[in-house]
Amino acid sequence: MPENSTVPRVNYPTITKDGLWHNNPVLIQMLGLCPLLAVSNTVINALGLGLATILVLMVSNGSVSLIRHIVRPEIRLPVFVLIIASAVTCIELVMHAWFFDLYQILGIFIPLIVTNCAIIARAEAFASKNPLLPSVYDGFMMGVGFTLVLLALGAMREILGFGTLFSNAHLMFGEAARDFSIVLLEDYAGFLIAILPPGAFMGLAILLALKNYLDLRLQQPVQKQQSDAMTNMQETPL
Repeated sequence: MPENSTVPRVNYPTITKDGLWHNNPVLIQMLGLCPLLAVSNTVINALGLGLATILVLMVSNGSVSLIRHIVRPEIRLPVFVLIIASAVTCIELVMHAWFFDLYQILGIFIPLIVTNCAIIARAEAFASKNPLLPSVYDGFMMGVGFTLVLLALGAMREILGFGTLFSNAHLMFGEAARDFSIVLLEDYAGFLIAILPPGAFMGLAILLALKNYLDLRLQQPVQKQQSDAMTNMQETPL
């Protein structure tokens, strides 16, 4: 049977909105919190982990989509984990070779991408049911959504904790990037709790509260229109 007859048409704008906002892996699904909270004390650390996660999501989603018709349902989850572990291992080796200082900072949290529930969830919920290109795009957008939250949290904690932004950029972009660092507050003593685990939880709580607030503000016009429409229907004579 042709693939198009069994697979619903993919809506790329919906995939984009889901990854960035409506079904964000952190702000909605609350997945992958362990590495997110652990390494988001600076923007560069957050960017390094975010890019690694994007690559793993794209590779794993694409691979799962390609083999979705030949893997038996009984063994699909172990196969998915094997694919994810292989992708993480390759990325870890690349970081070890080309970004060793950053790799040392991120430490155990690169291999722990294998256990990131957001990745296995996308493989199971989307890639195993859709063609290659939509699956890769879904992995990319989910990874971008995850990375944006990482960057927001990392920027918040770095500013409060160190009074800087983009410090240690040379770890990712080379020696020429040493001048990328921005000192926002001269002679800043630092706000210690911001770079400790409690600061990560408080920062995430602020981001969650901000998203919920924005969602409520966006829903108010829609709810008002629906209420006005119901009122007009009731007032219209039969």
